[in-house]
Amino acid sequence: MADRPGRGVRQTARVCPLTPTDDRELLRARGSLKWTGTRGDIAAWVAESDLGTAPEVTHALHDAIDRGLTGYLPPHERAGAAQACADWQRRRFGWEVPADRVRLVPDVIAALRLTLERLTPPGSALVLPTPAYMPFVTMPAAWGREVIQVPMATDADGRATLDLDGIDAALAAGAGLVVLVNPHNPTGRVHTREELEALAAVVEARGATVFADEIHAPLVHAGHRHLPYASLSPVAAQHCVTATAASKGWNVPGLKCAQVVLTGDAHVAAWQDASEGVSVLGAVAAMAAYDHGEPWLDETVVYLGDNARRLAEVLATEAPAVGYRPPEGTYLAWLDLRDALPPAARDLEPGEVAHWLGRASGVTVVDGARCGEVGHGFVRLNLAMHRGLVEEAGRRIAAALRG
Repeated sequence: MADRPGRGVRQTARVCPLTPTDDRELLRARGSLKWTGTRGDIAAWVAESDLGTAPEVTHALHDAIDRGLTGYLPPHERAGAAQACADWQRRRFGWEVPADRVRLVPDVIAALRLTLERLTPPGSALVLPTPAYMPFVTMPAAWGREVIQVPMATDADGRATLDLDGIDAALAAGAGLVVLVNPHNPTGRVHTREELEALAAVVEARGATVFADEIHAPLVHAGHRHLPYASLSPVAAQHCVTATAASKGWNVPGLKCAQVVLTGDAHVAAWQDASEGVSVLGAVAAMAAYDHGEPWLDETVVYLGDNARRLAEVLATEAPAVGYRPPEGTYLAWLDLRDALPPAARDLEPGEVAHWLGRASGVTVVDGARCGEVGHGFVRLNLAMHRGLVEEAGRRIAAALRG
């Protein structure tokens, strides 16, 4: 039986073995921003993956181009992507989402801007647990919104946790929205039900809104489980807007098709169509990823988890002063260099640690200060590459810190 228009022909599930390469000349020849946007010997900065994408996604994109599907986003592709997202949420996370509550936007930043414009008091501040995804720190100012940074706490096991008292105080001072990044970029935390329910109680008591960035939800490692915030309870659903995408799980961030899930009844009426700027090829890729890309994703998550553990082994042996807890989700490593920096580098200004490390090691990373004031002395490293490059990056960083 044929699928709905825009969904393509369902393919037999199969796993295509990953074939990552450590050939840096080949990686640069592919032309990705990750490798051409830096002169470093190892590109471990921007959140792009060297592991390619699912063959089902590649096939769907080639088929769309062969059919001439390179114009504006047609209704059947919009509806197909929304349905695929809803089906994925149900299969993967047990979250029942009506497809007519899913909207398409170009990316998560657009989703945050629209949420602020449509669902919060004009000019009200937003609360951002930090460290955080870099544009969340900087972009709201361009929209006339103050960002109240609330540094995350650290529990006895070294895990980053939400400072509920700090969030509550910011909401009491007039902020209208809390940005929740889960799985968390950059620390890699996957918040537990208890943590999320505690946040929901604070937000509901203050009559605020949660913007849940769940773009890394497909990338959760063994022993952990992603719980969509809006699935917690009817109360959480009513005060939450969820943003997600296939872009990180299947490495298609440049194709511009994120999804917004509207679980609040009042939010639906306030949220008109916002699909201008959504790429038709992004919708095609999202459908293929959600419908057919799960076996490939599962293999990729295992590989990334092994990369994270291997980096931990290298650093424990060669740079034990570096603070690092393998991520519970995402393919990002958050490295605390504060106790490991050599004397000559300990007085660096915020934003300069990554530059120093890049010069000293040849490994290009993101400076933690870009993720908020609390990130000074940290760096974010991308693990989505050949394991040999992950190991080499760890050794190079350790050598730079010793020297």
